[in-house]
Amino acid sequence: MFDPFKDFDAAGYLRNFEGEKDLSIVKVIEHDLFRANLPEAVAYLARQKNLTYLNFLKVHHILFQGFYPWAGKDRKTTAPESSINKGETIFSHPFHAVLAVDQGLRLGQDKKTMSARPGEVMGLFAYGHPFLDGNGRTMLLVHAELCRRAGFSISWESTRKNDYLLALTNEIASPGKGILDRYLLQFIGPPQISEAWINTATTLQGLDGTSTQDEIGGTFNDPVVVAEYQQFERQRGYEIKA
Repeated sequence: MFDPFKDFDAAGYLRNFEGEKDLSIVKVIEHDLFRANLPEAVAYLARQKNLTYLNFLKVHHILFQGFYPWAGKDRKTTAPESSINKGETIFSHPFHAVLAVDQGLRLGQDKKTMSARPGEVMGLFAYGHPFLDGNGRTMLLVHAELCRRAGFSISWESTRKNDYLLALTNEIASPGKGILDRYLLQFIGPPQISEAWINTATTLQGLDGTSTQDEIGGTFNDPVVVAEYQQFERQRGYEIKA
């Protein structure tokens, strides 16, 4: 059980307001909140001149504030010492999530770069993994807004969950090599108006995670955990600018 707060029995999954422990119910509630708050989140992003990390956090807050008391707060605040993994993927250090997301936003707000490298942008958001839950839906909305500004859309309804997640996992492990770019560029289409995108997004399934849960890989005061993280970073071989 993914329990970074170590109080699942008393507070439920990730301290949700309902104290709910059944993950199948949790996921239904999350998806219902996503659908209900999606129009507000999309409108919020469209109003921003330049997208920043704070906007990224705000989208998460809009989507999930009705269920999680920590909505809109990143892992630097919620789990600053924890190394979080999904399978063999090790996500960024909690204090480095902002660097990964900012890099994605820098690339994504250059229209030519976004048009050519949408997968690299998505991979940076995914590696940053700022939140304990809800990363996939949050980054999907921000990514869709960047696509709109660059003059195209991605037909997510035509993608296959397993193929996308495999490409995303490989992109995180080997960023900047075009792995996720090649997958997503197959599904490029004309830009969508907000109403059409909202209708599409509310029906998407499975883009917020995989069948495997996040795991606590240990704490960063453990030299073994630090060494594993540093090794994963070396294997990635990707420079993220501060």
